[in-house]
Amino acid sequence: MQDTSGAGGAPVRLRIGYLGAPPHPSFFDLARAHPELEFVEIAQSDSGEAMRAQLRTCHAYYVKASRQELPKPMHVTAEFLAAVPNLLAAVSSGAGFDPIDLAACTDAGVPVINQTGANAQGVAEHTVGMMLGLLKRMPETTAAMRAGRAQNRSAFMGREIAGRTVGLVGIGNVGMRVAAILRAAFGCRVLATDPYLDAATVAERGAEKVELPTLLAESDVVSLHCPYDPTTRGMFDAAAFAAMRKGAVFVTTARGGIHDEAALLAALNSGHIAGAGLDVWVDEPPPVDHPLLSHPLVIATQHTAGVTNESRMRIARYAVEAFADIAAGRRPPRVQNPQVLDRYRARWAALYGRQPEF
Repeated sequence: MQDTSGAGGAPVRLRIGYLGAPPHPSFFDLARAHPELEFVEIAQSDSGEAMRAQLRTCHAYYVKASRQELPKPMHVTAEFLAAVPNLLAAVSSGAGFDPIDLAACTDAGVPVINQTGANAQGVAEHTVGMMLGLLKRMPETTAAMRAGRAQNRSAFMGREIAGRTVGLVGIGNVGMRVAAILRAAFGCRVLATDPYLDAATVAERGAEKVELPTLLAESDVVSLHCPYDPTTRGMFDAAAFAAMRKGAVFVTTARGGIHDEAALLAALNSGHIAGAGLDVWVDEPPPVDHPLLSHPLVIATQHTAGVTNESRMRIARYAVEAFADIAAGRRPPRVQNPQVLDRYRARWAALYGRQPEF
């Protein structure tokens, strides 16, 4: 399939398939400034083949960021990519891209583009809010009041976060904002472990680089800000919780599956972990009878840390700009598999009959 409408350097016509409403209604308002972008709503069907057939006419796929918000046949796997050979790019609707197999996209010459950084402020604020609520024992006092056991206020003696040590597992866009808030507002000592960054970069982002065992042993609060991938899946297991300081609190706004929910429950019930703030779950939303959901030491939210009006507006703008870059033949932003770009250039040129501009 070839489209030479971009001859002479003008943006080419880019057909973009999507399933379900974009994260914010401003998405289509912003897209009106780019008439070269054409959007194709994929009608949801019980047949994966029927949905994929609609996507075969598209050059890009706007992919829901959460794996449980997207039908399995529309997850971007090797088998999916083989069924839609004209696809140039997979663009996530958020910072995460759980439904997208990065290695399969690389093999197929398809860049994976996310919207990292767009929701960082919202997630950082949510994270710090959970830390404060747990240290002040807010879920416990709420449960006690509802049960009529709230006569003795001293039984719920809390702790202040000021001057405490907070450990961040990952210090990317969200982690660095959490570090900035904690240092500026509360004078915290911030530790971070991140295998992708050296000590100087971690220091520039407001933390002291340490290895995970040191972080677990020295932190009053441990907060996860790492991606969900084969290196982090199940990373916080019983041994990791046991290695945390007794009485520490645990927060995650990262992804479900990085922490073992059964191991966390056991650590809370034993009293080793004093509280947990959970925005992410293996199953989202978790079943109503999930023991962590009703636990008096847990603050539970439904993967809403980044669901703010401001974050969603930025996500919409970032995505529209990414699609416009693809249509203009510019290097796509925030490519998570940059090793694919040489092959992507060749595929773009073959599709549109001219070389891209990068």
